[in-house]
Amino acid sequence: MNRKSIITTALVAFASTIVNAQTQLKSNAHIGFVYPLSTNGVKAPEYANLVSLHALAGVSGAELGFCGAGVASIVRDSVNGFIASGILNVVGGNTDGCQAAGVANISGKNVKGAQLAGVLNMADTVDGLQAAGFVNIATGHVNGAQVAGFANIADSVNTQIGGFVNITGDANTQVGGFLNIAEHVKGAQVAGFVNIAEQVDGAQIAGFINIAGKVKGLQLAGFVNIADSSDCPIGLINIIGNGEVALGVSVNEIGTTLATFRSGGRTLYGILGVGGNFVDGYSAIAFQAGMGMHVPVYRSFRFNMEATVTSLSNRWYHTDIRSGFKVMPSLRFGNVEVFAGPSFSYTTSADRNGLGRVGYSVWSRENYHYAHDLSIGVEGGVQFHLATKKLAEKIISKKIQ
Repeated sequence: MNRKSIITTALVAFASTIVNAQTQLKSNAHIGFVYPLSTNGVKAPEYANLVSLHALAGVSGAELGFCGAGVASIVRDSVNGFIASGILNVVGGNTDGCQAAGVANISGKNVKGAQLAGVLNMADTVDGLQAAGFVNIATGHVNGAQVAGFANIADSVNTQIGGFVNITGDANTQVGGFLNIAEHVKGAQVAGFVNIAEQVDGAQIAGFINIAGKVKGLQLAGFVNIADSSDCPIGLINIIGNGEVALGVSVNEIGTTLATFRSGGRTLYGILGVGGNFVDGYSAIAFQAGMGMHVPVYRSFRFNMEATVTSLSNRWYHTDIRSGFKVMPSLRFGNVEVFAGPSFSYTTSADRNGLGRVGYSVWSRENYHYAHDLSIGVEGGVQFHLATKKLAEKIISKKIQ
């Protein structure tokens, strides 16, 4: 990711048009219409002013208190205080205070305080807040927060909150409506769609997919987690370099047979299954999703504890929803694993005959045209484990550069 060089080039190209001058003159008030039509005239760039007011645009050497302009303010050196313009503020040096503009704030060096803009903020380093309606850019460190309606870009930052995307080298917290990209996150990466990081010490939380090199903590995704190593991946599909991926077949006490895909870390894993039930004239398509946990006992022997939800749809006229918990002892021989054990299920069905499609029933009732049942059953199967390390490394190497 060459974001820093791109940002730096753009910022330096603009800021280089402003040549910092050593201000030698001072004035208490600088009043004007547009440069050089002001009380400081053509020498305005040499003055440090306590108060500056301009109808359209003003130019000064430095501002020591308040500077306001209807359109734009250009300060060749530094600002200490508050600078506000209807469209644009440009400061060639440091800002100690606040920059507020209807469209953009651009600072050639450091900002200590706040940059507030309707569209764009640009600075070297920020000790405080960058808040923009569209994008914030910092070529150095932001010791504070970047908040933008669309994008935040920084070399390193404490907190980034972006409506669409956040990009940084190092961050404590990233919250993005769509995408977060970082090399190292110490804290949390939260995105509506995708998180990408080289290393996470804390949590990755995404609505769809998380991609990381190494995750120490939680990796939570609505669909996919990918990592070289992850302590706690929670998602339907988890491609973890030091974890497990297995393809299998399972069957339960009522004859529902599923082709399954289990994937995850050494402890937690996700479950997806598709199949059907065609026993005793019953014809239904089955889909399953859930989460599981490995509990190792001794070498090739362990318990697989799973919580799943399975739907059985009979030509879309009737649907059974079966939520269950299973405790299945398993034996692994190389890449082959065999498992079987008791299940505890709650079944609800729009078809009253659905109560006949359960295991040993311990409670049942009917109300509002739905049948409900608590039952004890059994499930077992076999699965084949696949190699995941090379697959995870290949995906990560393409996404993290």
